[in-house]
Amino acid sequence: MIDINNLKFRDLRADEVDVRVATVTDSGVSLLLYKDARCDMNILDETVGINGWQRDHKELKNNIYCGVAIYDEVKGMWVTKWDCGAESYTEKEKGEASDSFKRACFNWGIGRELYTAPFIWIPNKIVKNDKGEEKKLVDIKEDKGKFKTKDRFVVFDMDVVDKQIVSLGIGNETQRSIAYTWQQKKVK
Repeated sequence: MIDINNLKFRDLRADEVDVRVATVTDSGVSLLLYKDARCDMNILDETVGINGWQRDHKELKNNIYCGVAIYDEVKGMWVTKWDCGAESYTEKEKGEASDSFKRACFNWGIGRELYTAPFIWIPNKIVKNDKGEEKKLVDIKEDKGKFKTKDRFVVFDMDVVDKQIVSLGIGNETQRSIAYTWQQKKVK
């Protein structure tokens, strides 16, 4: 029986977290962590069942809002949380609808631990790989006065305790190397 007051969503797994390059400079890249809409749908399905939730989209003042409703069996009613989305660079309308859905799911607590991620900076320094070969940690190129990278990054490890990310490992998938590791300092 679903009781909204006692509803808890599990923490995201490392394989459910995606990485996007936020900033590229000649000295390195900063990265952002995010979840996609499929992740939210899967977690809703497994937590409240495929018929225990629904979504609705509305346009208000040229913005797309999504409401994610969960059926509270104790109260016998749908409870909805809404949020607004932002357009994406590729598919404007679809991206805005997807973003509003993901934000509404954050309101329910799905993936909220992503807000506790550390600032992720990967310096563009030369390192030795496991074969002793020297290479740059990130392949950065200058293109028409702007710095860019085609490197792709992936979360390979993430531990969450009490809805807080306490350790994180990110790999450079393109170069098949570990790009970033972090562990929260323990407070004495």
